[in-house]
Amino acid sequence: MLRSPLLLLSLMTLAVGAAAQNPPAVALSTTVAGGAPTTAPVPAPVVYHAADEMPSFPGGEAAFAKFLRAKINYPAEALNHGASGKVHVSFVVDETGRILDAKVVKGLGFGLDEEALRLVRIMPWWKPGRIGGQPVRVAYTMPIVFRALE
Repeated sequence: MLRSPLLLLSLMTLAVGAAAQNPPAVALSTTVAGGAPTTAPVPAPVVYHAADEMPSFPGGEAAFAKFLRAKINYPAEALNHGASGKVHVSFVVDETGRILDAKVVKGLGFGLDEEALRLVRIMPWWKPGRIGGQPVRVAYTMPIVFRALE
């Protein structure tokens, strides 16, 4: 008698785990001849990890360094603890050069992770990546270096 509820619970756990791993596709509702609505899955935009021409900060690395120097606000908590190092931030540069989905992939804490995300979110639009001359979405990971000067 106890075996049935345990088996049901196990099956429910498997179903919930599978649903979490495979999120449902977004459906687009359309109307076909005769007025009956249908749904067709809308594919997620393709994001490349490499491109013929990778995305770049407008003005290059020198302009990026200048941007960081002008905009950085070193967190007091990091200064108090003498924290410095690299925060790795990943994001997607879309076809127009906008920065999307920024997140810390390797952080340092002490407020430096939040500051790195803030800097990425206020960056000007980038020059988009290209494949075959066409702009594409490209995933990008970059380190933002924090050095506490004493």
